[in-house]
Amino acid sequence: MNVSVLRLGHRYVRDDRITTHAALVSRAFGCDKIYMTEVDDSILKTIKDVNERWGQGSSNFKIEIISNWKHIIKKYKNTNSCIIHLTMYGINIVDVNFSEIIQNNHKPDILVVVGAEKVPREIYDLADYNIAIGNQPHSEIASLAILLDRLFLGSQFIHSFNGRLKIIPTKHGKKVKELN
Repeated sequence: MNVSVLRLGHRYVRDDRITTHAALVSRAFGCDKIYMTEVDDSILKTIKDVNERWGQGSSNFKIEIISNWKHIIKKYKNTNSCIIHLTMYGINIVDVNFSEIIQNNHKPDILVVVGAEKVPREIYDLADYNIAIGNQPHSEIASLAILLDRLFLGSQFIHSFNGRLKIIPTKHGKKVKELN
C-alpha cells in the first residue's frame, strides 16, 4: 500500500512550522510522498536535511511541489485509488472500518488530504472517505499521525531509515550512533 499526503494550501509565515510538521509526520509515519502548494523554500531545505541525516525510509520519502491540487485528485481518481480527507466534519475514526480500506479495498494507492485553510467544498464530494479524529477542532498534524497509524497498523515504526544517524533507544538519556 502506497500512501501520499496532499497538503492543501499554506498561509505564509503562519503555517511554516505546521507544514513542516505535516511533512515530517508523513515521512516518519511511512508515507511515500507529500504534495504541497505555495511552500517556503526553508521547508524544502528542512526536509532535505532530515532525509540526508536520518534517511528517507523504505519509501524514499519525497516532497512534490504542485500548482494545481485538482490535477492530483484527478490522477488518484483515474487510477481508482482511495482518497481520504481529514476533516472534523467527517465520520469519527472510531466508526471507520479500516479493514475495508486496507484489506478489502484493492486500490493501489491512498491519498490523504490535509487542509491548511478552509478546504474547498468539492473535496468533501471527491473524497472516498471524510474522516474525523474526533469531531472537535484540533491540530491537523495530530489527525494525520493518528490516521496513518491506523492505516499502517503500527508497522511504520519497524522500518529502517538508513540515514547517517540512527537513534539507539534508551530508557534514560539520548544515544545517537553515526553510521558510515
